[in-house]
Amino acid sequence: MPRSLKPHPLKPRFRTPLSPAEIGNELRQVLVESYAVNERMNQIILDHLDPAAWRAKAPGSKARTIAAIIAHVHNVRRKWLRLSAPHLMLPTPLNRANCTQNQARAALLESAALCSEMLEEALSSSPQSRVETFLRDGWAQPWPPGPTMLAYMITHDAHHRGQVCMLAHQLGFPLLPNVTSEMWAWEKLWKQCGFTHPR
Repeated sequence: MPRSLKPHPLKPRFRTPLSPAEIGNELRQVLVESYAVNERMNQIILDHLDPAAWRAKAPGSKARTIAAIIAHVHNVRRKWLRLSAPHLMLPTPLNRANCTQNQARAALLESAALCSEMLEEALSSSPQSRVETFLRDGWAQPWPPGPTMLAYMITHDAHHRGQVCMLAHQLGFPLLPNVTSEMWAWEKLWKQCGFTHPR
């Protein structure tokens, strides 16, 4: 028998089958947890980013500063909340020209918490949910609330997180390897957010 087809020596672990309602509840919880873990990655970057990189610009570059990128992430979340969950209190916007690294860190935590609240409602099957559509922008077509909404929100963060890491490196303030590795330690990230484990 080819090695890849040999039966695994460990017995599979079985658990009591879940009802459709329980499956839906667990899936919703896992998706909301995933968004919180996404925010934890942002916080790791801000915790370890050299303050000298916050407003630094590469010579001759017209690209956004790291401060402007982070302010954009927060302010876009604020727009999602305003357009898709107007019943939730809006976080204070960040001014990219003068916000500090600590202010940005706190602002991202606040907007992430409110977005998590929006996602819980959006992913719920409850008729009491007040998130009826997801609007990315005033010009965009509304989407039904659901997993695609979450995927878009996480992808937006991840795109700009990559920009920040690359820009910090180009400016001469690279994040240390143990910091970038920490963003991939998902079991640890889940526990740091107060959850059990990825599932």
